[in-house]
Amino acid sequence: MPEAGSEPRQQHISPTLAPGSLFVDVDGVRPIWRVLIYVALYYVLRFVSLSIAITALPGWADSVSLLWFQLLEECLLLVAALLPALFLSKLEGHRFGTYGLPAHDAFGKQFWLGLVWGLVAITLLLLVMRGVGVFRFGHLALHGLRVLKFAAFWGTVFLVVGLYEDFLFRGYSLFTLAEAIGFWPASILLSFAFGFIHLGNSGESWVGALGAACIGLFFCLTLRRTGTLWFAIGLHASWDWGESFLYSVPDSGQVATGHLLSSSFHGARWLTGGSVGPEGSVFVFVVIALLWVVFDRVYPSPKHRPDALAADAPATAYHE
Repeated sequence: MPEAGSEPRQQHISPTLAPGSLFVDVDGVRPIWRVLIYVALYYVLRFVSLSIAITALPGWADSVSLLWFQLLEECLLLVAALLPALFLSKLEGHRFGTYGLPAHDAFGKQFWLGLVWGLVAITLLLLVMRGVGVFRFGHLALHGLRVLKFAAFWGTVFLVVGLYEDFLFRGYSLFTLAEAIGFWPASILLSFAFGFIHLGNSGESWVGALGAACIGLFFCLTLRRTGTLWFAIGLHASWDWGESFLYSVPDSGQVATGHLLSSSFHGARWLTGGSVGPEGSVFVFVVIALLWVVFDRVYPSPKHRPDALAADAPATAYHE
């Protein structure tokens, strides 16, 4: 305690850490730095966990083990995306469910509706391609119990993929970046990042990456209107499952082992998508536009809803 008559002692604060500086504002660490911290922690966990898995499982070179390793890899990537957000949520005083995965909505109505939308969307896309004569469904390539086994396996894989990718690009990162630049600018930026990473897939093209960016932006709309990621996760999982297993077409340039049909494409690359598959076809943009229009009618913005419906809208920072 200072002596009587003495000048009060002033606390020294570094200019770089003072509120209003490059790193800190009145609410704490600026959102952009929190996003970068999240991304850095994700990549560290990703590198460490996959390195340990590869070292601990040296005998995964045969095709069967590769499938199980693929599932393990996706699970590790999901954990790498979730753990940093859980850690940062404690530091920032947010409930983890705020980032789009509220536990009370887990695998609830929105998830199942998303599953239906995704399966209908990929079916519509391939029916259009069949109608213009560039796609054939072929015949059954699997029989007996192998159908059920591979259907369940790929269903599990793509559920994990949906959880992982949608949370990584539309969970903590979108919530936090939106604090700095707004929901839609953040959505556009992260959706193009989502499309860009698809260029790392073998057989991918810039058209397919642009298609992935556009579907990523549509997922942001579903988050905005439903208040959770569960609809997007369901749609994402069933789209990929329908593409890779059910209709047996390339997904971002990759053909799944244990697919159901002997389907085939023939025709111009801009119609078929070439090695990318239907996500590289011009028709994917038509289907995404249709999804956007129909979803906007089924899930209108709260300002366009009757008062009773608006009152039931999910209470979330994402919501319009």
